[in-house]
Amino acid sequence: MATPDRFPLPQVTETTRKPEWLKVRLPHGDGYERVKAIVKRTKLATVCEEARCPNIAECWGGGTATVMLMGEVCTRACRFCHVKVGAPPPLDPMEPIHLAQAVKEMNLEYIVVTSVNRDDRPDGGASHFASAIRELRRESPRTIVEVLIPDFKGVEKDLTTVAEAKPHVVAHNVETVERLTPTVRDRRAHYRQSLRVLEYLKRRPEGLYTKTSVMVGLGETDAELEQTFKDLRDVGVDVLTLGQYLQPSQYHLRVERFVTPAQFEAYKALAESYGFLYVASGPLVRSSYRAAEFFMKGLMERERLERLG
Repeated sequence: MATPDRFPLPQVTETTRKPEWLKVRLPHGDGYERVKAIVKRTKLATVCEEARCPNIAECWGGGTATVMLMGEVCTRACRFCHVKVGAPPPLDPMEPIHLAQAVKEMNLEYIVVTSVNRDDRPDGGASHFASAIRELRRESPRTIVEVLIPDFKGVEKDLTTVAEAKPHVVAHNVETVERLTPTVRDRRAHYRQSLRVLEYLKRRPEGLYTKTSVMVGLGETDAELEQTFKDLRDVGVDVLTLGQYLQPSQYHLRVERFVTPAQFEAYKALAESYGFLYVASGPLVRSSYRAAEFFMKGLMERERLERLG
């Protein structure tokens, strides 16, 4: 554990009123409007809109977007998430092709593909993910493809299906510290299982970059956060994003505290001391965050140039 004098963390103050630093401007700009028009015309389901992401204008205007596969109904009921829960519809076998065509038209530099949990499917939807990855890489070979996947119940065969399709980055979110996992996530989601998923993907021969995200403001302690950073690095996670949890409705978990920008900076320094390739930490940081994606794009470009000699 890091010593307090090495990384002093500002004192936490609790409030239920949304602070000034969480207010954002309405999205606008030519790049944003162009992507918005294509998304609307192609009926693409984007997390950017569904989750009302505060960074939508920055991402869409800068050539990044996050899309959701396999419908908008989830088989799990995590207590922080606003996605509908129930019996999902059948998968659309043409979805991977339509997704790739839309992304090609948007001319995106970076695409994040995520999904609801589909525990109703024999493979959790892993083969559908793999089809989408292959179509995206065929139609847009210059676009970096990141997938933010469910845990697939920890089944290695299904994780292999996704890995062998060769996304550039594979992400799976632990969401919170170990103690709070049973309260925050669905009962089928386990902290240690998520760590095993990330470790398995990192150790595979494809050489994938791995990424995860943690929300703060749910009642975690600084010591628990630090232990989480350590656990994640122990399984080889490359990129970490830290952001503020915001209660999506009165029926979801309440915010226990609003973490200040100064505290996020302290968490960033602490996490970086464990050796992550990149840490994005701030009140408005989300799983898919353009600064982290910009870093990955630069890293991969440097690797490409090194291979060329």
